[in-house]
Amino acid sequence: MKKTYDVVIVGGGHNGLTAAAYLARTGRSVAVFERLDHVGGAAISTEAFEGVDARLSRYSYLVSLLPQRIIDDLGLEIRLARRRYSSYTPVPGAPEKGLLVDNQDAATTAASFARIGEASDAAGFATFYGKTARLAEKLWPSVTDPLLTRSEVRDLVGDDEIWNAFIERPLAEVIEADLTGDIARGVALTDGLIGTFVSAESESLDQNRCFLYHVIGGGTGDWDVPVGGMGAVSGELTRAARQAGAEIITSAEVTAIRGGSAGRASEVDVTVEGVSHTINADWVLANVSPWVLGELTGKPLPASVRPEGAQIKVNLLLRRLPKLADTSVTPEQAFGGTFHINENYSQLAAGYASGVAGEIPSPLPCEIYCHSLSDPSILSPELRAAGYQTLTVFGLHVPHALLTRKNNNEMRAKLVAAVLESLNSVLAEPIEDCLAHDGNGELCVEGKTSIDLEDALNMTGGNIFHGLLSWPWLEDDADLSTPAARWGVGTDHPRILMCGSGAQRGGAVSGIGGHNAAMALLES
Repeated sequence: MKKTYDVVIVGGGHNGLTAAAYLARTGRSVAVFERLDHVGGAAISTEAFEGVDARLSRYSYLVSLLPQRIIDDLGLEIRLARRRYSSYTPVPGAPEKGLLVDNQDAATTAASFARIGEASDAAGFATFYGKTARLAEKLWPSVTDPLLTRSEVRDLVGDDEIWNAFIERPLAEVIEADLTGDIARGVALTDGLIGTFVSAESESLDQNRCFLYHVIGGGTGDWDVPVGGMGAVSGELTRAARQAGAEIITSAEVTAIRGGSAGRASEVDVTVEGVSHTINADWVLANVSPWVLGELTGKPLPASVRPEGAQIKVNLLLRRLPKLADTSVTPEQAFGGTFHINENYSQLAAGYASGVAGEIPSPLPCEIYCHSLSDPSILSPELRAAGYQTLTVFGLHVPHALLTRKNNNEMRAKLVAAVLESLNSVLAEPIEDCLAHDGNGELCVEGKTSIDLEDALNMTGGNIFHGLLSWPWLEDDADLSTPAARWGVGTDHPRILMCGSGAQRGGAVSGIGGHNAAMALLES
C-alpha cells in the first residue's frame, strides 16, 4: 500500500468496484479500502447455513438496473437469467385460487385474472404496464449520461398524461384509475414499497420514486436472476478492477477524511489490520451512505435525515418446494417469478398503518424469490439432484424504529415467525415441513433485520438505498456548473464524490453510482 494515490475509494461494494475499474483503466493510481475481510458489500454470495453447500445471495438478490454499457465497457462476464413468470399471488383467505402473470402468454394471464374474480384487470394490467414501459423506454438510456433537467425529461417522455400520473401525483391515483381489484392493485403497488416505508397516497411521492426505479431497468423493467448468485456480479467487478491495476485492500477501515477542497488533496485515515495509516489522495470517492460520509468528514448530518430501512429479509433452504392450495398452478410456476404473500392493496395499507402504530403487521406482507429455479448453479450437484431449492423472502412495512440493539434478537425471531406464518397462510402445507437442516441439525432459516444490515454492512439504519431515492433528473433551476452536479455525485467537498447508492440515480445493484462518479472525475 502506497502513501499517495490519485483516487481513494471508501467502501468495496459493487459501486466502489465499478468506479475503481473505470478509473484504473485510465492509468490513475486507485486504492479501494474495504472495512470487511471481503469486497462486494450487499452484493455477495455466501454459504449461509453451516455444512450445507448452497451459496445464497444473502442480502441483494435480483438485477434490473445494471446497464449493459457498464458490462460492455468493463468486459464483465455476467449472465442474467430472465424469469418466465412475472408473479404469482394466492388469494388471501382463499389460496385455492391465485393470480399467475405469465410474461409469455397473455391468454394464461387473462384466464388467471378471471379465475380470481378480477377479469377486467387483465386489460387494466396491460394499460398500466404499457405506461410504465413508455417511461422505461425513454428514461433508461439516460442513466449513464449526465443528468437532464425535469423539463427536458418531461419533453423526452412526451406524454403529459403519463408524466402527471407517475411523476406529479401520488401513485395511488393511477393504480386506482387503471386497476379495480384488490389483488391487481396490490401487485402494482409493491414496486413502490420495496425498501421504502410509505403509503400509496403519500404526497411526499417517495413511493413514486421507488416505483420508477423498479420499472425502468433495462428499458423493460424486468428483474433477472444473476447466474452464480450476486457474488458472481461482484466477483467480475473485482476482477475488472484488479486487472486494470486498482489496489483493493480489505480489513481496512477508514476512520476520517480531511480536506477535499478545490485544488487540495485529501488526507484519509485508515486502519489496516490494526495499524493506522494516513493516505493522501487527489480525489476521494465515497461508496458509503451520506450519513457515514458526514461522520468521516466531521460534518455530521442532522438526526432528522438519518436513513432508516423498513424490511425483514429471510433466507430459506428447502428440501423441496411446498405444495400449493391452488392445484391449477405448479410450484415451479408459482415460485418461478415473484411470489406475493398477503400483499393485496388493502393489506398493504393495513400493514403500513400497523408499522406507523409501532406494531408488526399481521399478516406480514411478503414477497418471495426462488433463485435456484432459474439458476441451480448456486447449489452443489448433490443438492440439485435431491431437489433442494432456495427462497429469499422480503417482508414489508417493518420500520427500523421498531428495533433497538437491545431487542434486535427478540424482534428478529418475531419477524421470522411472522414471515413463516404469513407464508403458511397461503400454502397447502407448513413451510417448516419442507425446510432443510444444516450441519448442526438446525432448520435452514436466516433472518436479517435493518439493524443486522447496519451492523454487517455499515448500511445506515438498514436502509437498502442509503436514504430516500431521488428523481433521476435535476430540477430546472439546479446549478450545473460542475461535473459533480451534472452527474449527480456531488458533496459539500469539491474533491469528494458520492459513488454509491447515495448518489443521484443510486440504489439497488446497478453500478450506476460508481460509473457516474468515475465519469464526473474524468470530466473534472
